[in-house]
Amino acid sequence: QVQLVESGGGLVQAGGSLRLSCAASGRTFSTYPMAWFRQAPGKAREFVAGMRWSGDGTDYADSVKGRFTISRDNAKNTVYLQINGLKPEDTADYYCAADHQRRPPQRVQSAYDYWGQGTQVTVSS
Repeated sequence: QVQLVESGGGLVQAGGSLRLSCAASGRTFSTYPMAWFRQAPGKAREFVAGMRWSGDGTDYADSVKGRFTISRDNAKNTVYLQINGLKPEDTADYYCAADHQRRPPQRVQSAYDYWGQGTQVTVSS
């Protein structure tokens, strides 16, 4: 069983940066591929970034490549999403997710067994 708690969201101006954190509980956290998804108002939840359990093998949505960086610290049971160059279209609730299978990060929501409650990011123009 894994519990995930996101933090770090907020209101920022376009061009600014944020670092989102996802604190995980559970002894096997280090074996889980992790991902970040986001859901903008009125839109479907979408994949943003993912990382293999080993810490390599990252994957990013085209819309965020070069601006978002996913990382993890297994010693702290935490996964991060560094967001630079924020744009108004990045406004969304951001969720972290954990997959219990050892495989590359998946882009579909159904692959993930555990979800956090989300943290809101609002970007003003």
